[in-house]
Amino acid sequence: MTAQRAPASNAAELVLAEQFRALPREVASPARAAAFRRFEEAGLPNRRVEAWHYTDLRAALAAPAATLGAPDAAAIAEARKRLAVLERLAATRLVLLDGYFIAALSDPPPAGVALAPTPPLAPPASDPVLALNVALAQGGLAATFATQTAAKAIEIVHLVSAEGAGAIYSRVALTLEANAQASVVERFVGAGAATQRQVSTWFDLAPGAQATHVALIEDAPALHVESQVVRLAERAAFDGFGLVAGGALARRQIFATLEGVRGRVGFSGLGLVDGLRQADTTLEVVHAAPHGQSREFFRHIVADEGTGVFQGKVIVKPGAQKTDGGMKSQAILLSPHATMDAKPELEIFADDVVCGHGATVGALDAQQLFYLRSRGLPEAEAEAMLLEAFAAEAIGRVADPALAEALLSATRVWLAARGQGRRM
Repeated sequence: MTAQRAPASNAAELVLAEQFRALPREVASPARAAAFRRFEEAGLPNRRVEAWHYTDLRAALAAPAATLGAPDAAAIAEARKRLAVLERLAATRLVLLDGYFIAALSDPPPAGVALAPTPPLAPPASDPVLALNVALAQGGLAATFATQTAAKAIEIVHLVSAEGAGAIYSRVALTLEANAQASVVERFVGAGAATQRQVSTWFDLAPGAQATHVALIEDAPALHVESQVVRLAERAAFDGFGLVAGGALARRQIFATLEGVRGRVGFSGLGLVDGLRQADTTLEVVHAAPHGQSREFFRHIVADEGTGVFQGKVIVKPGAQKTDGGMKSQAILLSPHATMDAKPELEIFADDVVCGHGATVGALDAQQLFYLRSRGLPEAEAEAMLLEAFAAEAIGRVADPALAEALLSATRVWLAARGQGRRM
C-alpha cells in the first residue's frame, strides 16, 4: 500500500517545525536539515501508513512537549542519588540524563571501547519518525569497539530528570570494528506521564563482529518511541531482546539489513501490557546477501483494555539465495477487552530460500489452571505461575543468565502488581 501525505500540516507538525528552527546554531547541519525535510514530506504517521497501521502517532502526539535542555548541576546531583539505589545490570554503566551523556555519572569505558558525547551524522532515514529523531536529537552517545575487542557488558541508562516534563530526542551510535564483540543493555527509567521520549540506537557491525543488545522499558512516559537500526557486514551476528513493561504508548521499531554474506540476526521480546496501555513492536529485516539467517520470536501478555501490536516483515532481495528465516508471534489475552494485532509478512524475491512465519493469540489454558487450583493454589497465584512460564520462554533467548534473571524479576514485579490490582 502506498502511503499518502496528510492534506496539510497540523498544529503538532507546526510545533515540531518551530522546535527544529530553534535548534542551537552550533548543532545545525545539512544532514539535520535533510532529515527534517524528509519528516515534513511524510508528516506524523497515522493509520493510513502501512507500518503505522495500528499506532496512530498523529493522534497520540497532538501536543508535542517542549524539548528538555541539557541538565544543570542540580539535576545531575539528584540523578546521582537515584542511580545509587538502581541495581546494576552490567559491570560498566554509562548514563544519559534527559538524552545527554553525563561523564560525571558514568564509569570509565572498558579497554578497547572509545566514547564520544556526540554521535556522528546519521545516514538518511526513510521512516519519518526516525528522520525526526535524526533532525532533533541533541547530546547522545557514540561508542566504538575496537577490532578483536571482547568487551565486558555495558549498561546504558536513559534517565529522566526529576521534573521530566518535556520531550527527549537522543541518539546512540555503536560501531563494532572487524571481529569485535559487544554486549549492551539499554535501560529506560525515571520518565513519568509528562514525558515524551523519542530515541534511536544505531549498530554498525563490520565483518565478523558480534553484538548482543537488550532494551528494558521500565518507566511510564506518555510516549516512548524507540528506533533501532542494525547493519551487518559479512559473517557479523546480532542478537536483540526487548522487554516492554511500561509506557502509556510504547513503540519499538527495528530496521535490520544483512548486507554481507552469512550474516545472522535474532530478534526477540516480551510485551507486558495492562490498563489502557499499548505496546507496539514493528520490525523489518532485509536479507540483501546470500546465506543469511534471521529469527524473530515475540510474546505478549495483554490484560484489561491493553493493546499489543506485532508487525514483522522479512524481505529477501534478489540474489540473497540460501536465506533461512523464521518468525513467530504469540500472545495471551487476559481480558475480553484486551486486543492483540499481529501481522507477520514475507516478501521473497529469490527462489532458493527457507522462510516461514506464524502467529497465535489465545487465552490461558483452562485445564492447566484447573490442575493448579486443584493442588491448592489460589487462582491469582496459579495464573501468575502459568504466565511466568509463558514469559520465561521468550526471556530464555537472552544468553546472559544474570541478565535473563533480571528480566524475569521485572516480569514477576509486573505480574505481582497486576495481581494486587485484581484484588483491590
